[in-house]
Order: sequence, then structure tokens, then C-alpha cells
Amino acid sequence: AVADGAWADGILSYEAAPAFDRALTVRRREFDDPLRLLPLLWFGIFDRREEMEPAEPRQEGPTPFTVSRWRPSVSRKDYDAAIDHIHERIGAGDTYQVNYSLRLKASISGETHEMYRDLALAQRGPFNVYLDAGRFRILSASPELFFRIEDDNIVTRPMKGTIRRGRWPEEDAVMAERLGASEKDRAENLMIVDLIRNDLGKIAVPGSVDATALCDLERFETVWQMTSTIEAKLEAGTSVTDVLGALFPSGSVTGAPKPSTMKIIADLEADPRGAYCGAIGYLAPPGSDMPRASFNVAIRTVVVDQEEGVAEYGVGGGITWDSNSGSEYDEVRAKAEVLTIRRRDFALFETLLHDADGYHLFDEHLDRLEASAAHFGFTFDRAAAQRELVMRAPQGSGRHRVRLVAERDGSIRVEHQPLAPRPQPIRLAVCEAAVDSGDVLLFHKTTHRGAYEQRAARHPDCDDVILVNERGEITETSVANVAVQFDGQWWTPPLDSGCLPGTMRRRLLEEGKLKERVIASSELQAAEAIAVLNSVQGWQTAVLAGGSLRSASAMG
Repeated sequence: AVADGAWADGILSYEAAPAFDRALTVRRREFDDPLRLLPLLWFGIFDRREEMEPAEPRQEGPTPFTVSRWRPSVSRKDYDAAIDHIHERIGAGDTYQVNYSLRLKASISGETHEMYRDLALAQRGPFNVYLDAGRFRILSASPELFFRIEDDNIVTRPMKGTIRRGRWPEEDAVMAERLGASEKDRAENLMIVDLIRNDLGKIAVPGSVDATALCDLERFETVWQMTSTIEAKLEAGTSVTDVLGALFPSGSVTGAPKPSTMKIIADLEADPRGAYCGAIGYLAPPGSDMPRASFNVAIRTVVVDQEEGVAEYGVGGGITWDSNSGSEYDEVRAKAEVLTIRRRDFALFETLLHDADGYHLFDEHLDRLEASAAHFGFTFDRAAAQRELVMRAPQGSGRHRVRLVAERDGSIRVEHQPLAPRPQPIRLAVCEAAVDSGDVLLFHKTTHRGAYEQRAARHPDCDDVILVNERGEITETSVANVAVQFDGQWWTPPLDSGCLPGTMRRRLLEEGKLKERVIASSELQAAEAIAVLNSVQGWQTAVLAGGSLRSASAMG
């Protein structure tokens, strides 16, 4: 059909591997589990290809689908035992690396298109796929290229090495540096590069296989990934079936050597993999302007059985001699976070003070906005933002609050209004409805402000609320950072507690007028003084509502 001008889109399940190479072992499918009814190979044939607009986040409102709690197919105890067994097999010389995985299962109802939207936006990877295969829906947010064929050239980009994203820019840079310097992850990655180079050698022009990039770092919404790129020139007449025969399944989801390691996987894993670790992609007709074929590795992929209302998500990682079951399990959890993130649409913004002296902390605000834009993958033109702020600056000598808003597509706007002083001291309540210190949005100034507004609304008799995290540590207020005085020294919570890196906070830390330490909410009654601070209102004295705390008019 493709030779006659049609397009073919579809999926190969992991268990299709023996059809290409009888030396590869897979776990037998038990058909009493409805998810095992997914075909080993399913392709749809289409007479044309249509361009579609990228998915946009949903606005606020009820989620149009429901998913029960995701439950793992193996216990933590069994997971640890499996890692121990793999270490034994490595020690015996049966394998060098095993990509061990488990399944998460849940009940699901509602719109699977909407669940796919959430998955795609939670990962923002380049190889997302929604596949309607009749009874089954395949929702793939894969970040990994299996192979792409253009003319007679083939590119593969195996992915090995994962670490969580940091919550704020400096922490994120530390996490990326940690992954890049990890000898274990680099060794895993290079081991798979060697395997795939060998696989490509079966179908490539001799001498053409080349690793063009090794151990690059790629940034996604929730994780950093380590990838390498291997390219080759295919022998004349090589078909996509020939390519699959040489490469499938990807070495990045098996381990090395492939035949013996897949036997270990079949013996050790509790369930067949199904779509997980297979491949999803398309074949293009002759003469199209697209690559001849392109397939992802079906990781970060949910399979939904529409008839039974059940869903399955596979997740795993490469286990080597140096692997630790605790850190490997943490990696599994990081890769599963795409299942629970419901990222609503938001913009980034900065609020600046403008008075007769011009803008205050101008560069610091732009630095923070630029860093947040990079963190979330926003298009941001700093020079354009500067011009817009200058052009739309308030006239006159009065004090104004100026708001610079940056959208994901790069558009910016500036709004301003006269600044009314807040009466002091600021009356504060402690809101015990905990914020999650792992929530990345706490560390960036975004228009997604529900967490702040809901907590402030609980205390309408106060001017603001002090937020508390899941560990009982204070973080900030709904609009300002917090400073607390003990024994004559002013302290502010560290970013790790879950607060915005405020521009005034940073300036005072650099000047030595503030120091960081964890502050428990239970300590507040013993404080000598409390203040709130931001770059617009400045340093303001504060008291706890109903408390006997004395206010502080200035810093010591």
C-alpha cells in the first residue's frame, strides 16, 4: 500500500520481536488479561496526511476523564529482589545490563484524547502519538527516537540515563551536571551505543556507522535524559522490514547482549510488555517530503482497553553491576510522574516597582523571567521585553506597579497601575493547608496562582497568610517572601522549603542582611519579629494575627 502512495501508521508490540529474530525470547501472553489482546502488530492505512495544531493546555475546569490510583505490578520487596537477581546474573557473566521494568495499572473512564493531551504536555517530547487501534487506544509521550530513515541514511538516538529536573534554575543546573558526570549513566549509555552500532552494522554500508554524538543531555518537562546519536548509510535495497529485523526491539529497552538479556527479562518480569518498549511510527509513500520511516521507542506510553476500562503504563530502567535498587526505584518514580501531572495553561510574569528613579531591580527581574522561560521552554526575547518596558513605562513621578507578562509563544505585554501603600504592620495568619515543596510552580512567578489565592481566602480577616509545606516548614506568603528574627539575626526560609526566589530576598542575602535556615511554623511564636518583603512594597513589618509578637520597623 505504501508503495502505491498510501501512508501507514501503527505499532509493533515488544512481543513481536521473535518474528524478526527467533533468537529473541519474550514472555508468553496470558489472554485472560484483556490488555494482552493488543495485536503484536497493528497498522492503519491512510490516503493522505494532515497537519494538526499542537495540543494546548486545558483551561481551568473539571478533568474530562477519571483515572484510579496507579498500582504497580510488583511490590517494592519484589523489585529489590529482582535487582539482586540481576546482579547475580551480571556476576555470572550472563549479561552486562538488563532493562528491568514493571507495569502500573489503573481503571479509566472518559475522554482518552484528553488524557493524551495531559501526557503530551507533561512531557513535551518530540515523538508523541495518539493511536486509535479499535478496542485499544495508545497514548504515547515518548521522548526517544528509535530510528528515522531519510533516503538511504538512518539515524538512531538511544536514551539511557535519567534524572529528575530541578525545581528552580540553579537546582536544575546541578541535576543536569550530576547526570552528565555520572559514570554509571555514561557507562550504561555507551554500552547501548556499542550494541546499536553492532546492530546497524548488519544493514549498513561497511564503515558508514558513526556515533555522531555521545552522552548529550536533553531537557524535558520532568526529567533530564542522556542520549547518543548513531548514524549510518543503508545498503542499497534495504527495506524497513530489514531495519526492524536488525534493530527491534531497541537495545535501550533490552540491555546487552540482547538475546541472553531478553531471556532474563522474560523470566524475571511479572507481565508481558505489550506496547511498552515496542515501536510506534509511520511509513511514508515514495515522493513525500517526510522521512521514509520514523518510529519512536514506546516508552512513557499508556495503553487503554476501551471495553474493560483499564489502562497500563510500563516503566523501568537499565540495571548494571553498579546499580542501587533505591536510586533505580527513584528513577522509576520520576519516569511515572507524567501520569499525574495536570499542567494547566499559564504565563510567566514579573512585577516591578517604577517611581521617579525609574525601574527598581530591573535586571534582576529580567534575569529571573529569562531563567523561568528557559526552564519551561518558553520563547523569550529579553531585548524585546526591555524595549516594551521602556516604551510603556508609567509617566510622572508617582509609584506604580508594572506587570510584564510573557506567554509560551514569545508574546509579551506590559500593564501598570498606581501603587497604593499597604498599612503596616501586615497582619498574618498561618495557613496549615500544606503546600507541596516538590511543586515546581512554587519556584517561578506564573499566572497559575490557585494555591496562593485559595489559602489567602481561608483568612479574610488578615492581610496575608504564611504558607507551610508538608514538613511543617514555613515558605512564604501569598505575595511576598518572609523574614523572621531570632536572637537579633534575620532569617528567611531556604528555597528547598518551597518558595519563590524573590529579587529583594536575593539582594538582601547577597548583602548579608538575611541568612537562610529552615523555620518550622511552631517557631513563629518564639520569634522576636517578623517581616514580609518583595521588590514592589519593599520591607514591611508584620505581626501574627492574635499574637503578641512585636513588629520590626527595620533590619538590624
